[in-house]
Amino acid sequence: MARWPPRIGYHVLMSSHLAPIDAASLLAESRILLHRIPELPAPIRPATEVAAYSAQSSLVEKILAHYGGQTIGYKIACTNAVAQRQLSVNGPFYGHLLAPLCFDSPARIAASRFSMRVIEAEFAFRLGRDLPPGPVRTREQVAEAVDAVLPGIEIVDSRYESWTTVGVLSLIADNACNGAWVKGDAIPTWRAFDLAAQTVKLIVNGQILKEGSGAAVLGHPLNALQWLVETLNAKGLGLQAGQYVTTGVTTGVYEAHAGDRIRAEFGPVGSVSVDFD
Repeated sequence: MARWPPRIGYHVLMSSHLAPIDAASLLAESRILLHRIPELPAPIRPATEVAAYSAQSSLVEKILAHYGGQTIGYKIACTNAVAQRQLSVNGPFYGHLLAPLCFDSPARIAASRFSMRVIEAEFAFRLGRDLPPGPVRTREQVAEAVDAVLPGIEIVDSRYESWTTVGVLSLIADNACNGAWVKGDAIPTWRAFDLAAQTVKLIVNGQILKEGSGAAVLGHPLNALQWLVETLNAKGLGLQAGQYVTTGVTTGVYEAHAGDRIRAEFGPVGSVSVDFD
């Protein structure tokens, strides 16, 4: 397995006599070595959305070069108005889901794998057929490509010490702060359920801590999926059969600690759990 180069360090990068490495390399090092930085140094901080997503793509390549595996889909961030206010952003953005950071429920994960463990209970979709770039699609046309819905927990992690204030472009560059994803069983009969009205409960150590519903996600999880399809479409990109898409947090969030037992219940859509050792 490939190993990352020796630690360079944020303060060394800030030294005036050294040219800084690129944002993706610094973020990859921060992820692998589990050290956090105040922010991306100004010379390598993305100044445009195009630059931010370019840095994200390079970061994903470096993570997969280190851990192995492949991309398995996308995560959509900030589809929830509360999350948008917390991060001072105006709308959604996306990152990639990576096979080495995906776990089946029930999962048991070492808390020490993360700098932080912000828990988000989210509906996810699995694509049954390709959605290549092309004409604008209605929500129903997007839904026709879905073969299953899944309950899931995203573990949000950030390389930034003050991740709520660094701004959307830096968050995009950090793969939209995806730390890991825990997925439940796929439900192919998902059309029988009103996902917007479905109550979601976040249970921590046996106590219901947060409640919400699919309506928190741009009004309906399918609205989030449609947003991603059209956002990728504008870049000449599409989705492929077998890929997963997580649609954003349905409840308030919880920052987990070692010893916590987390469960998210989605009614007839099922449940998903993760324990942190």
